[in-house]
Amino acid sequence: MKKTIHFYRYISMSILGMLGAAVTILTDTFFVADKLGVNGLAALNLTICIFGLINGLGILLGIGGATYYSILKARNEDYKANSVFTTAFYLSLGIGIILCLIGIFFSKPIVLLLGAEGNILPMANIYMKTILCFAPFFILRHLYISFIRNDGNPKLAMLAMLIGSATNIILDYVFMYPLNWGIFGAAFATALTPVTGILICLIHWLCKQNQFHFTKTLLCLSEIKKLCGFGMASFINEFSSGIVLLIFNILILKHSGNIGVAAYGVVANLALIVLAIFTGVSQGVQPLLSTAYGEGDTSHIHFIFRHGIAVSAAIGIFVFLSTLHFAPEMIEIFNQEHNMELQIIAERGLKIYFVSFLFLGYNFMTTARFSATEYVSHSLKLSFFRGCVGIIAVVILFSWLWGLDGVWLSIPAVEIITLIMAKYFSKISKFDSKRNVINHAS
Repeated sequence: MKKTIHFYRYISMSILGMLGAAVTILTDTFFVADKLGVNGLAALNLTICIFGLINGLGILLGIGGATYYSILKARNEDYKANSVFTTAFYLSLGIGIILCLIGIFFSKPIVLLLGAEGNILPMANIYMKTILCFAPFFILRHLYISFIRNDGNPKLAMLAMLIGSATNIILDYVFMYPLNWGIFGAAFATALTPVTGILICLIHWLCKQNQFHFTKTLLCLSEIKKLCGFGMASFINEFSSGIVLLIFNILILKHSGNIGVAAYGVVANLALIVLAIFTGVSQGVQPLLSTAYGEGDTSHIHFIFRHGIAVSAAIGIFVFLSTLHFAPEMIEIFNQEHNMELQIIAERGLKIYFVSFLFLGYNFMTTARFSATEYVSHSLKLSFFRGCVGIIAVVILFSWLWGLDGVWLSIPAVEIITLIMAKYFSKISKFDSKRNVINHAS
């Protein structure tokens, strides 16, 4: 019973926190659609892929560092664990500053490359530049939240995400309506979200339960490589979403023009909410898996994995059935101009796309288990296929065969293939062997 309560405490806090992050982008979509119409929605959808890169890097260093930290803490290697945190912090700050400079000097060439033109170009440029300038805060927020969750405080990690999102909703309205700042208002409100989150995270430093600290350490390439290895699968999942968004935009633009891109923006943002729930489950179990692995407790690893699969399956079924019944109402929320073409395209796309959530939970949980227990090569292969090579190849082929329907069908097709691969990797990893897991951990 104690294990079960502990499990649901972690995943529920993580799900709520990830939903808070997803609501940040969803709020932008709603207010931009209402205030700036189809052009604003298209501009937002062309530039929103930047979150895949920024959040991916934050997750790479946050999840990767926190996983490594938890394993070391479970083995009572405290100094080395603190060294991992310090290294992850320096890397996060440095990469964030580089992205900030890129935003200041190269935002316009980037949005031109993404396909922005005409009335969409200036809006896309403003949004891209503003978000990139705040990249250090986005990355550091992921870092702090991951470490705080692994340091036994999932509640504060959740609050950091939720309070940041609530701030974003309020500021979105203030900046875009009373102040009438347009697309900049939406971008600036979003950019201030991680700042609020970091301030909430600093509370952990004032508590006696805080166990991770800065320490004198040299940046060691081998340790950086190992740190990043633990987070690489999560990075690929997040970063590839931006690449996929870009490719989908190009293909949909070819088949259905700006209306199609706007429709995909609506579908992608609704999918983002569901993805946040599944990500919350997988990130919620990560500290539990890492600690159990560090202690060599195979039975607990299996317990966590089985419960994670059950929760993910229930979520997938509920989401799919809800979409079948409420797709028109879901699309209408963002179709403020009541554009019938957008409504038709988005409704059909939503129903096909959301079939994928029947399979995605198992894929996320299996990848999380491999990542948290040092079967890094398996998690990388699954993530790389699902989020990059597989989806790109399948969407290009399917769009050629079946046009716009092929674009939507590619998502569930890739999830099914990934599930088959995950089953195979689980079998060859001999995960049922207690001896194998303990020896691998030592």
